[in-house]
Amino acid sequence: MIQRESRLVVADNSGAKEVLVIGILGGTRRRYANIGDIVVVTVKSGSGTVKKHDVLKGVIVRSKTGLRRKNGSYIKFDDNALV
Repeated sequence: MIQRESRLVVADNSGAKEVLVIGILGGTRRRYANIGDIVVVTVKSGSGTVKKHDVLKGVIVRSKTGLRRKNGSYIKFDDNALV
């Protein structure tokens, strides 16, 4: 589960390396986000076309908490990442 102030790794080639979650879309008082959810982030480190302190939207693609499938298995990753 990812919440506000969580730091995530960027899993694409946009130039950003690390981002900070500042908002979770999909409800007025939504507290946690999981894989597939859209979040509002700000860039904390990176280079290229994306500058530090830029505010962007992203989709979470990896989570340490994991995701439960219908067959009962869990998918867990080593880090929290978004695209």
